[in-house]
Amino acid sequence: MDQHDPKSDEQTSAEGITPKVTGLGGIFFFCEDTEKTKAWYAENLGLEVNQWGSSFEFRNAHKPEEINYLQWSPYKNTSTHFHPSQKEFMINYRVQNIEGLVAKLRANGVTILDDIETYDYGKFVHIMDADDQKIELWEPVDSVFTAMGLKTTK
Repeated sequence: MDQHDPKSDEQTSAEGITPKVTGLGGIFFFCEDTEKTKAWYAENLGLEVNQWGSSFEFRNAHKPEEINYLQWSPYKNTSTHFHPSQKEFMINYRVQNIEGLVAKLRANGVTILDDIETYDYGKFVHIMDADDQKIELWEPVDSVFTAMGLKTTK
């Protein structure tokens, strides 16, 4: 039997959307030569590559008519994009109710690295986890990617 957690009620937005991670949004990693790395993955593993890496297309389990995306992106190993983390990769998590999630994380003492930024394809914010790993949180607007008509890895 499920226990009711009154604390979770406090963290639900006015719209009733629980602030939480809903899946993986992407994996970003360092490499020596981004173009060589993308070409290798395209040739050997069949990834459809674009200027950012490869966009994997999948269906939303709760809205099967909706196409969602996961981004795979190599970064030049001299990039500062992962700072202040010293790790060689960064994970992006798809989230719902990013504002509510940031409020919850702040209340829990989590380091929030920047303000929520809004683009036509979604909202982003960066945090640090317990192991000093930079994490990117993304509340996506997948329909924008669909409208772009990019080649995707399926």
